[in-house]
Amino acid sequence: MYRLVVSDMDETFLDEHHRIPAANVRALERMHELGIRFAPSSGRPYASIADNLAALPPHLLEDLYIVSYNGGFINRYGDPEPLTRCGITPQAAEALYHLGLERGLCVHIYTEGGDVYACDAPDGEHRYLASLSFVRFFESNAHPTLSFLAGTNVVKVIFMSEDFDELKRVGGELDGVARDLGLETTYSSGRYLEFMPAGVDKGAGLRRLAALLEIPLEQCVGVGDSANDLAMIEAAGLGVGVANVTDDVHPFCDAVLETTGMAGAFEELVERYLEPAANEA
Repeated sequence: MYRLVVSDMDETFLDEHHRIPAANVRALERMHELGIRFAPSSGRPYASIADNLAALPPHLLEDLYIVSYNGGFINRYGDPEPLTRCGITPQAAEALYHLGLERGLCVHIYTEGGDVYACDAPDGEHRYLASLSFVRFFESNAHPTLSFLAGTNVVKVIFMSEDFDELKRVGGELDGVARDLGLETTYSSGRYLEFMPAGVDKGAGLRRLAALLEIPLEQCVGVGDSANDLAMIEAAGLGVGVANVTDDVHPFCDAVLETTGMAGAFEELVERYLEPAANEA
């Protein structure tokens, strides 16, 4: 029997408007009946994920944990004080900022406080992020350095480009630089190159949460759609991709659903895998 489902948010659990599809709410109700815990895992800050969940019935939010910043932070829902945290050095953040600007890329700086600063966002990215209250837009000519963030704990830096192939080329080019800065790279959403502290990923986040809840990894399910979910998919007893899982992650999934994340894939997950496992227990 599975006891914990840890899921990516964007393109996996939420629709294109960052809302929870009705099918997924029904699935959470059924998981609750089966005694299966749910935990969202995202590269976004805790407060942003909590906002996505706020419309759920209160009983589904009781004793719920949120894994944020790609596994670096774990919070109990309703408590903004993290149980685990991470960060990158100011020097590393500054170096990445300049490397991104030199390549004409949009750069996102994620801070522990939950604010995300998006520099030189193209129109499409601006529209995509405009509904997110924690995003602060600015232009590089107004801030040639990150001195305006002095004293702020930077958790991660993202490069964004609508040309994903070019972004992957940049990632390969900077892989050695990232290692020298104590960082690792991953990709998400078909437009982001993410830089995180070495050893921090969604797989590590799943393992920490499972240990906290005293649930064996073989009783955990990891659900995702892209490269930054891969470590979580591999760490879980059952690694699941939604129908829109990327080609580079697909081969590592134990199962791939027929429903896309945006369409509400969790009812299929419950019917095909969670209920049968519960009935066999």
